[in-house]
Amino acid sequence: MERPKEIHAIGDEIAIIWESGTESYIRQSDLRAASPSAETAGERDIFGTQYGGEFKKNYSSVTVKNWEFVGSYAMRFEFSDGHRTGLYSFDYLYKITAAQ
Repeated sequence: MERPKEIHAIGDEIAIIWESGTESYIRQSDLRAASPSAETAGERDIFGTQYGGEFKKNYSSVTVKNWEFVGSYAMRFEFSDGHRTGLYSFDYLYKITAAQ
């Protein structure tokens, strides 16, 4: 599992330097849209029916205010719209930033 070594806010992006030296970038609004929280992504029951979620909501003006490590496996970002409940596992964060 790759772990973030450094995280920086640069303009409208979040830059992550991983322990391997790899760098990845993601727009702050895209990071907010990719929140894995139930509020944003919704939840599925055992039959696969999805409940909730904020699909296709416009986060273009949302910025990252702060971030913190959660244990040794995830990051929590605090956004300008007040959202801070999504826990971005390092694997998930690596995946979404590598796709940019």
